[in-house]
Amino acid sequence: MHRLVGLLGPLLLAVALVPAPAAAGSGGLAGGRLSAISRPDDPHDDYKRAQAQLKQAGAALDGATKKAADAVARYQATAARLPAAQDRVAQAQGAVVAAGVQADTARRTADSATLAQHEAENTVAQRNDQVAAARGRLSSFAVAAYTGSAVAEFNMLLEVRDPGDMVQRIGYLQRITETERSAIDRARAARLAAQAAANSAELARRRAVDAQAAARERLADAQAAQDEATAAVSALAQLVTDQKAAAAAADAQRAAVLQQYNEQKAESERIAADLRAWERAHAATPAPVLQPGARLLTPVAGWKSSDFGMRYDPYYHVWQLHAGVDLAADEGTPIYAAAAGTVTYAGWAGGYGNYTCVRHGLYRGRTMSTCYGHQSRILVDVGQRVRQGQLIGRVGTTGASTGDHLHFEVRFDGDPVNPLPYLPSCLC
Repeated sequence: MHRLVGLLGPLLLAVALVPAPAAAGSGGLAGGRLSAISRPDDPHDDYKRAQAQLKQAGAALDGATKKAADAVARYQATAARLPAAQDRVAQAQGAVVAAGVQADTARRTADSATLAQHEAENTVAQRNDQVAAARGRLSSFAVAAYTGSAVAEFNMLLEVRDPGDMVQRIGYLQRITETERSAIDRARAARLAAQAAANSAELARRRAVDAQAAARERLADAQAAQDEATAAVSALAQLVTDQKAAAAAADAQRAAVLQQYNEQKAESERIAADLRAWERAHAATPAPVLQPGARLLTPVAGWKSSDFGMRYDPYYHVWQLHAGVDLAADEGTPIYAAAAGTVTYAGWAGGYGNYTCVRHGLYRGRTMSTCYGHQSRILVDVGQRVRQGQLIGRVGTTGASTGDHLHFEVRFDGDPVNPLPYLPSCLC
């Protein structure tokens, strides 16, 4: 048990030194992970917090490389499991100590019970000797009576010569009678004491047997606790190793992630420029005027998995604009045009994967377009007129995507805005 306790210190120190994301501008993930594995009052709260961070990380990494996303997901998963693993080690360590104390107590109890048994057995032997001696004395009186001692005593009374002699002889006979009675009483008492000693010895024997069985059971419990603690320590050590490996893998992807972030930012700006160029090229074509307050059709039957806005990647320390909302749906789910319009872009767009933009018209003096990213299939062509609700593509996970979903954008004069105010609040 002392050997196991000795193993815990270095391991818990290793947990505290697991690498974590570096501070902004540090160039990597090296650094103390004290915040990630700090022990809260309630491990369940820590787990929920880790799950929330994992969800946030998944959204922030949508534009990262697949390897980086996988590495960071593994890192977060191990971080979420560390508090529970540490609790198991602490509980197992406590169980080892408690079981050891119980085993020691049970062993001392068994030793005391065995000693009491031996003492009781010695008392029985002494009482049996007393019974034998008392029986010997009774036998002597019985032999004397049988051989005529009682007649001799009677004759002794008949030979008295005066009252004083009578009194003296009667006193002598009374002493003999009292001696006989005392011998009988001692024999009876010795027999009762011997029986009581035998009963005590049997109880002591039973207590000793029970105490020895309890000691064996407590010893087995202590061994089981030690085995459990050893397994918990091994599991925690493996978890620390896995987290270090995941951190190293994520750190190795830092340059690729930053490059891809920059490429996706440039791609979004290029798309905006292309949309404005398309408008200039078709300036002679009258654009329909859209009524303020009109709602777009939710383009896919799914659920919102990520919002529009600036997002901070806590692992690579990069702020990035998420230019739309993500609507999660299974691969191949139909994508419908949010409103009637003309297809101005349909093709590959870097991190956006298969990407389509539809120009709808003027909204408060600015050209409104909707765009659809990460499609598995594009079902329209540039210049094609589409009606609201027309099938234009299917959900996928192309480009810089970590799962099947539709990346949906609303752009005014090519610049992305939050799409939610233009969609039904239920997204249905």
